Amino acid sequence: MDFLPIGAWAALAGLITGSAFGLAARLGDFCTLGALESAVWGGDQRRLRLWGIVLATAIATTQGLALAGLIDIAASQYHRISWSLGGSLAGGLIFGYGMALAGNCGFGALARAGGGDIRALIVAVVMGISGFFVLSGPAAPLRLWLFPQDFDAPPQGILHDAVQLGLSPVVVVVALVLGLLGWALSCAPLRHSPRMILWGVVAGLAVTFAFWSTSRLAAISLDAVPVEGPSFTAPLGRAILYVMTSSGSGLSFSTGLVFGVILGGLGGALLRGLFRWEACEDPRELGRQLSGAVLMGIGGVIAIGCSVGQGLSGFAALAWSGPVTLAAISLGGLIGLRRLIGGDAAVD
Repeated sequence: MDFLPIGAWAALAGLITGSAFGLAARLGDFCTLGALESAVWGGDQRRLRLWGIVLATAIATTQGLALAGLIDIAASQYHRISWSLGGSLAGGLIFGYGMALAGNCGFGALARAGGGDIRALIVAVVMGISGFFVLSGPAAPLRLWLFPQDFDAPPQGILHDAVQLGLSPVVVVVALVLGLLGWALSCAPLRHSPRMILWGVVAGLAVTFAFWSTSRLAAISLDAVPVEGPSFTAPLGRAILYVMTSSGSGLSFSTGLVFGVILGGLGGALLRGLFRWEACEDPRELGRQLSGAVLMGIGGVIAIGCSVGQGLSGFAALAWSGPVTLAAISLGGLIGLRRLIGGDAAVD
């Protein structure tokens, strides 16, 4: 591995992960907001139940490799940073409401940008900037005062608490995986959609690949590369910084991840014949989407992750923040969608 710097290897891992997510969005219809909207207002639960496939795959493979000693889950932010229930609830609600206003989450915006949607690209950029405003910018002290963080947290998480109750970690993982699979496959339309199931599995495996590859790179680089799963709040800001100051910031998993989703979104759009340039002709619509992007950046940082960063990666790591934040994001998204649809506003 000496012929490439460690940052380049991390970026390559991110590029592979992001490309898989971008393809899953375009070819498998994997989308957070779309799943909520189609299930509640469209009467089609396939995209919502697809989350069961993605989560079951990610949990089974991530925890399997962790138990085998191939993934250092304890070194990830989901277990290293103390969990704040208030942060998960408040951040999740803010992110979910913003997601509804923007018409996409950060991951969905990047995938749509790859398909030629300029509005989605603007949403992603604004989300990245607003996230850094709260993460390390002028609003950071207020965030830390409201939601303090301990970066050397004691052992925590679903499996840790299960062991304290005398339960076997393997039994807990198997029960969760079977429960999620049962919930997903009890939907007959999804069972008859092999394309969606295939790309759901790919998205789940991409989460595990991210944890495995960064664990390997962390061990090789003496923790110069952090152990992480895919997330799309802080990584958006890091990718923007890299584009502007590459000589100072350097390559990372985050930069590869962001550009990978755009690349995967482009590939998927071309394969399905869906690529087309799109722009916003209604200033009110653009204002709504930018407001949503700002809320997503703020909420994602408060919750330490977005619908993918916590709802998928955090859930796969079996941190309590994962399912709690995902539930809060879903509730916030439903509130936002109800307001928009009730007000006859257009939702992408």
